[in-house]
Amino acid sequence: MRAVNLLPKDDAQRGRRQQNLPALISTGLIVLVTGLVGVLYFSAKSASTTKELELQDAKAELALLPTPSELASQTAGQRKLASERQARIAALSAALGHRVAWDRVLREVSLVLPDDVWLTQLAAFSPKPPTGSATATTAPGAVPQGFTMAGYTYSHDAVARLLTRLSVVPGLQNVWLERSLRTKLVGRYVITFTIRADVRAPGATS
Repeated sequence: MRAVNLLPKDDAQRGRRQQNLPALISTGLIVLVTGLVGVLYFSAKSASTTKELELQDAKAELALLPTPSELASQTAGQRKLASERQARIAALSAALGHRVAWDRVLREVSLVLPDDVWLTQLAAFSPKPPTGSATATTAPGAVPQGFTMAGYTYSHDAVARLLTRLSVVPGLQNVWLERSLRTKLVGRYVITFTIRADVRAPGATS
């Protein structure tokens, strides 16, 4: 005998769907769980990779840092360089402190030189720097040696005028007339002279 389904057609399809619903839910849950597990796995792997890279960078930076012995050596070397630099600066400052500004001194001399005076010789020497706290001075009555000027003019008055002007030059002191003689030069009588003075030491006051 052949079995006959007496249920309506819609009820039969509804029954099959109800039977398949648990299978569909189970499949969906499996897919969801699998997806979550995959996401968590890749997230954890990415975080692990990032931490590993950070660790490698930290190790590389640590390798570049100097060791305590190297750091101490560098510090000692830097202190030595700084000490040498300070010593050189001090030596240069001391040398410059005793340097005579010859361009200024000669310019001042040229400004006070009368028009009717001609020079035949000019010699100048820097004064010896003082040792310790002592100041270089010229003994009373001693002939100045640092600055010598020789030349000629037409009268003794011109020589006296030159002496007066040289005495106000800031870079000179103890201006001294060594000689002033009347002589004949190229058929004409002139006054030849020699004047000496001391060069004022840098920083000295009048």
